[in-house]
Amino acid sequence: MKTDRKTMIVTGASQGIGAGVTKEFLKRGYNVVANSRKISGSALVQTDRLVLVDGNIGEAATAAKIAATAVNTFGSIDALVNNAGIFFTKRFTDYTAHDFEQLYETNLKGYIYITQLAVKQMLAQKTGGSITGITTAMVEHPIAGVNASIPMVTKGGLEAITRSLAMEYAKEGIRFNAVAPGIVDTPMHADHPDEFLKGLSPMGMISDVEDIVEAVVYLTEARHVTGEVLHVDAGAHNGKW
Repeated sequence: MKTDRKTMIVTGASQGIGAGVTKEFLKRGYNVVANSRKISGSALVQTDRLVLVDGNIGEAATAAKIAATAVNTFGSIDALVNNAGIFFTKRFTDYTAHDFEQLYETNLKGYIYITQLAVKQMLAQKTGGSITGITTAMVEHPIAGVNASIPMVTKGGLEAITRSLAMEYAKEGIRFNAVAPGIVDTPMHADHPDEFLKGLSPMGMISDVEDIVEAVVYLTEARHVTGEVLHVDAGAHNGKW
């Protein structure tokens, strides 16, 4: 059923940045379709403007279910935040084939499948749209001692596809951007000491979820910004500190 509200899809929405993005866009009057593997068991509660879809975003069938839910429930797809992602560190020679498959499935397939469907719907609507990805400052500025070479293959790929798609669909008004956080206070870092995390920031500060949400909101609604990778990393991408 078509409504006057814009409809946003958020992946990896059960906690951290994804949950923060979901809540903020609901406050801003959007309809939201939120996904994670087991989002129905999260703190989010389904309403007339929030629909929860369980499933692995790295599977094409899950992406199809999310897109169909958005269109059938709200009548459109106007924006997508590809927040779902996994990250873990090992020495390069210790990464296994299974590790790579996990990273590729969530970080790349999880972006590609749902983005293809969102773009197809946006093209049919002929009203443009916004696609935002979440990458990391370490793509441009690796940190000695944080051994993340294989995850960076996938995150770097997200930055590359963001720029390519921005040019491919510029004339259709579909914008592609990404946010590149530094260290963010999320459950991903729950086992790491604060002092260690602060040492990974030039400003000696850990970003809050709200800092990343603000950047996502800006890119979603900035109608002349496309192909941008917005660093929210306390300056980490600038160089050594």
